Amino acid sequence: MAPENSTPNYFTNQQAVAPYHPANHLGTTNYRLIGPETVGATMVEVTLGIIEKGMGAQPHAHPGIEQVCYMLEGRALAEVGGQARELGPGDCCFFPAGMRHNFTAISDMPVKVLLVYSPPYGESPEKVVKG
Repeated sequence: MAPENSTPNYFTNQQAVAPYHPANHLGTTNYRLIGPETVGATMVEVTLGIIEKGMGAQPHAHPGIEQVCYMLEGRALAEVGGQARELGPGDCCFFPAGMRHNFTAISDMPVKVLLVYSPPYGESPEKVVKG
């Protein structure tokens, strides 16, 4: 985010942010595009996730945080609330706050998925419940 006395920057891209590997996810590289540290967002976080075949999020939940997944490339299996669905480009799913879910790449090519969290998740260990 911009220093206090300068003009804020509200634009970003994948190349401008550092990649990270989220906890409780295998073969996953994320890029936090929109959040408190990039553009000063306080109510929403947008992340690009790239997931290798057969890898992804192990079962977990985010208390107090809603999550949306919008598929850009590849195919994935999402499971939430006793429902499972295969997703492809253009498909979207919603994980309610506190509800256990998992997400696995099933295509031969890596999955690219846009993730939206509200409020921002920020990879804080206290904001996830495993299993």
